[in-house]
Amino acid sequence: MDSGSVAFLREILAETGWLERTRELGLALRATRSPGGLLLVGTPDDEPWHLTAHLADEAEFSGLSQLTPTLVRWSPPPDAPAHLRVGLDRLESARRGETLFVLSEQHAPVPLLERVDDARRTGATILAIEGGDPELAGLAHDAIAVPRDGLVTFDGAQHLVSAAAGEPDRRPSLRDRLARLLDKVSGPQIAD
Repeated sequence: MDSGSVAFLREILAETGWLERTRELGLALRATRSPGGLLLVGTPDDEPWHLTAHLADEAEFSGLSQLTPTLVRWSPPPDAPAHLRVGLDRLESARRGETLFVLSEQHAPVPLLERVDDARRTGATILAIEGGDPELAGLAHDAIAVPRDGLVTFDGAQHLVSAAAGEPDRRPSLRDRLARLLDKVSGPQIAD
C-alpha cells in the first residue's frame, strides 16, 4: 500500500474513530527510547516483515530513530544476517524503555503469551494489533482489535499505525493546553 492509498484510506475512515486509535498506537510506538528498542514479533506462521519495513522507512523519513524496529523471529536461520537472526530469546532481555509490538491476527500461541508476559514484568511496554484475542489484549498496555469483517483489514491497520508513528506530533503543547484551560476558567469573551 503506497502513501496515496493510505491517504485515501484515512479519508474514508475519518469519521469512524479508526484514525484516532491508530494515531494513539503510533504515538505510543514513538515512546520507545532507543533505536532497536522497538521489538516486533508475530506468530510462528506470520512474522511481521511488512510492518518492519514500513516502520524502518518511517524512522528514516521522520528522523525518529526510536522507530527503527527489530524483527524478532521464531526460528531465525543461523546463517542469516545479524538483523535477521534475532530470536525469541531477545524478549527475555526486554526492559523498561523498550516496546514489544505484537501482531497476531489469530489467537496468540501460549509460548508467545508467556514471553509477552515476561517482557511486561521486566518493564517493557506491550502494544498489539490483534484479531480479537482477549488474552493478548489483556497483557497489552494498548491494543487495537481488528475484527475479521470490519471496515479495516489487519494489513490496513498496520499501514495506518506505521504512517501515524511517523507523523509530526500533533498533541497540543503545554502552552496550548494552559491557554485552553484559562479560556474555560475565565468564561466566554463578550464583545463590547
